[in-house]
Amino acid sequence: MDLDELIDRTEITDALHRYTVAVDTGEWDRLDTVFTADARIDYTESGGIAATYPEVKAWLAEALPAFSAKRMHTLGQVVIAFGSPREEAKVTAYFHNPMMVADGKGGTRLVEVGGLYHHSFVRTDAGWRSRRLHEQTVWTRGF
Repeated sequence: MDLDELIDRTEITDALHRYTVAVDTGEWDRLDTVFTADARIDYTESGGIAATYPEVKAWLAEALPAFSAKRMHTLGQVVIAFGSPREEAKVTAYFHNPMMVADGKGGTRLVEVGGLYHHSFVRTDAGWRSRRLHEQTVWTRGF
């Protein structure tokens, strides 16, 4: 592994972190630094939509705060497999996503999702960006 590959790996991992921070804080415009404008995103396994990035961004901004006001992702293992030449990468990141939701009785309860983010990253003039995300739900708790 050379220095350029280490830099690419770091930049992709930073994009994954920007994604989780944007979703957790509701800073939806931060997602523009994660996805290409024509990206496809699929959240259907967790009850969401599959659509283009602009459609999903708008959906997240509306649906996610209504579902849970408090969110906190944790990423685990990140596996990056580069194409040749190193202009594309298949990326899988393990995630754990606990959220506080209304319990219907005036309080809140904890729900959790664990799974895998499967990305297809591409090198752009603005840096590494995801052009495809499929969220694979492996387990849930508290729903």
